[in-house]
Amino acid sequence: MNRREQSDFLFNRANQVIPTGIYGHVAPGAGLPQHFPHYCLSGNGCRFTDVDGKEWLDFMCGFGAVLHGFRNPEIENAVKEQQSFGSVFNQPTKLMVELAEKLVDQIDFAEWAVFAKNGSDLTTWAIRVAREQTRREYVIKVNGAYHGVDAWCDPGLGGRISADRSYILEFEWNDYDQLEFLFKKYHGKIAAVILTPYHHPSFAPSLLPAGSFWSNVENICRKNGTALVLDDVRCGWRLDDGGSHKYFNFNPDLAIYSKALGNGYAISACVGNNQFRAGASEVFLTGSCWNDAYAMSAALACLKLSIEQKTADSVMRKGKLFCDNLEMVAQKAGVPLKMTGVSSMPYPWIDGDDDLYQIQELCKVASTYGLYFHPHHNWFVSNAMTENDMEVSITLAEKALKKFREVSST
Repeated sequence: MNRREQSDFLFNRANQVIPTGIYGHVAPGAGLPQHFPHYCLSGNGCRFTDVDGKEWLDFMCGFGAVLHGFRNPEIENAVKEQQSFGSVFNQPTKLMVELAEKLVDQIDFAEWAVFAKNGSDLTTWAIRVAREQTRREYVIKVNGAYHGVDAWCDPGLGGRISADRSYILEFEWNDYDQLEFLFKKYHGKIAAVILTPYHHPSFAPSLLPAGSFWSNVENICRKNGTALVLDDVRCGWRLDDGGSHKYFNFNPDLAIYSKALGNGYAISACVGNNQFRAGASEVFLTGSCWNDAYAMSAALACLKLSIEQKTADSVMRKGKLFCDNLEMVAQKAGVPLKMTGVSSMPYPWIDGDDDLYQIQELCKVASTYGLYFHPHHNWFVSNAMTENDMEVSITLAEKALKKFREVSST
């Protein structure tokens, strides 16, 4: 049996009953279809095993959903304890109240919280809240930013009509003059500006906020009575344990969290200040399984761990160690690799590799050493990664870089 036999077998079965077999950001074509497994079997700490039995050192963490490591015992024990009571009922459990209280206590600007299952649920809901509160129609986002799968912001084309984005305006990240122009052109009509803490698009280097970008954005929103909405779905709990706005020193009106909030259990949260409480009360929000007590127990355990272990500082420190060493061994191999963005979730970029061919080839070689390096998406560092895991990763990466250099030179 070769190492992909079960993976390919399952994918062929899937194609018979699932459109495209596997879809979305985890579709084979979005990564390395001949090198990455199609299906996983299990995970533990910072490693996972695919259905063909190959173990991988994981630098994607469920695309950011797993911050504390696969099967973290404290989180799993919290869920197991709740399992003796149940998960979904006709009404929520007390965990909903406790989780809202915890978020309001931990996030400095938050005065209320609501819950759903994924980031898209609440980025879309948040801009509706902004529209309800301000009685305005236009929403500004950054060109190329990802905020979910709904038609106003999704990266695809299928099933969308022009009216879906009639009131969505875009500007380039860090181009405050362009943002200011939109505010002047649509004066008194802008309900919300929705931004990620820094720009982390796929297929391109990550960009940090330049100079006074965030203070300027906050000021223009305040001046115009516009909601400042922070999409902290991807970055949340990886930059600062109190939310990524603290890392970049600004205050949003609404912020959305998901991914690492539940360490793999499906949950999302939107928090806000009291200025938008009335709007939040008016915009309908519901889902039959959104009061899932298992996910809420996991989220409470995650937040507790993040404070006790200073997780954001920890993954930033571990990420810097990893990125610095990876760049160093890349330089030794003659590969101009730069790890862009924030060290806890860096994006790899090879200078001059605008067509992404080199990073794809490097990640293909790395996969033969059991390193799950994604060529098109930012990576993630798990807090389950130990110093020894880092050393093993860098040793394997050094071998991969050397082999990549040899192959690319022929």
